Amino acid sequence: MLDIKTIRDNLDQVKGALAKKGFRLDVEAFQAMDERRKVALTRAQALQAEKKKASKQIGALIGQGMSPEDAKAQVMGGIDSDISMAQAEAKEAEAALNDFLMGVPNVPDEAVPFGDDEDNNVEVSVWGEIPAYDFEVKDHVDVAEPLGMSFDAGATVAGSRFVAMSGKIARLHRAITQFMLDTHIEEHGYEETYVPYLVNKDALKGTGQLPKFEEDLFRIPEAQGDKDLYLIPTAEVPVTNLMRETVFDGELPIKKVAHTPCFRSEAGSYGRDTRGMIRQHKFDKVELVQFVNAEESEATLEQLTGHAETILQKLNLPYRKVILCGGDLGFSAAKTYDLEVWLPGQAKYREISSCSNFRDYQARRMQARWRNPETGKPELLHTLNGSGLAVGRCLVAVLENYQQADGSVVVPEVLRGYMSGLEVISA
Repeated sequence: MLDIKTIRDNLDQVKGALAKKGFRLDVEAFQAMDERRKVALTRAQALQAEKKKASKQIGALIGQGMSPEDAKAQVMGGIDSDISMAQAEAKEAEAALNDFLMGVPNVPDEAVPFGDDEDNNVEVSVWGEIPAYDFEVKDHVDVAEPLGMSFDAGATVAGSRFVAMSGKIARLHRAITQFMLDTHIEEHGYEETYVPYLVNKDALKGTGQLPKFEEDLFRIPEAQGDKDLYLIPTAEVPVTNLMRETVFDGELPIKKVAHTPCFRSEAGSYGRDTRGMIRQHKFDKVELVQFVNAEESEATLEQLTGHAETILQKLNLPYRKVILCGGDLGFSAAKTYDLEVWLPGQAKYREISSCSNFRDYQARRMQARWRNPETGKPELLHTLNGSGLAVGRCLVAVLENYQQADGSVVVPEVLRGYMSGLEVISA
């Protein structure tokens, strides 16, 4: 959530910056709700002051011999009722303004380019050489199905956009996950974290998925009495919310890594990537999350993105890094880098990681703070996260980049220790 004072003091600048995301800030509505809140609070405070003054008058009348009941009735009148009404009006105005602010996205960084969609993202760097083949390359579906991947079985068990894996290809999927976790823990200093795969509404509001993006979530109505629970769309939600409503007194940064399944309804994506594992309702991801102070967040985004890049480099998978334009930038993000891995079967780069700086936007929604040792006062944290990486898409990239003419797949060298030394997967 944006700081209300920042909006008040910089209305035109905030409105202009949000336009880069394609969002129109309703200035008139904001000002009207803000004024209503201010008037209601002022009236409630004035009535409280009047009541305090009246209490002294009651004491004087009692001192003159009047009964407490008569003195109160004479002086107070309906002031208690007026105070209750004013407080209710102030509370209602506060809630309306808060609901409005919850629907306003984060302001994009100045470095974010203008543009409407992914076609306007700007390439920052390219790593690796695109492989050449002396045979006709296949996409991952044709490569993987003879090796133990079955989309038909996934559809039988659950429906479309689910997959089942058996044998060596299932082990390769697990090996990729373990390799990512070990690298981030042992080389990059993250703490492994295990979190629930179901979260409540407050957790999703805290990271910005609600209220705007409920249609993208799988909801379980009244899973806990009268409360709904939701399957997590990413580990970002439960891991980031571990700091909700806390004041952290320790040393920053806090660096956490978690492997979880992720569940997405893919609302609005019908007809897109229906073949294979690119866009599934359920997939695995290794997520990187950092909590830092304001001064370190920009440098941390570069560092965190580099950690995700390390995985691709160790796997020797060609990729490029792009900065997202305003129209493609996420609701809560101020700045995002996407890593796009080369897929020979599609002859194009496809997203495999998004690394974002949210600044204090999520922390304000969650009231996640740290105590500045220099001032002793609580300050909002800055939150960052990124895929380190999406496991299923990494498997797709390995299958397509390491395929051979006979239909087998070479196991990348860094994964062989997780596969009992296996070098090639064949039918």
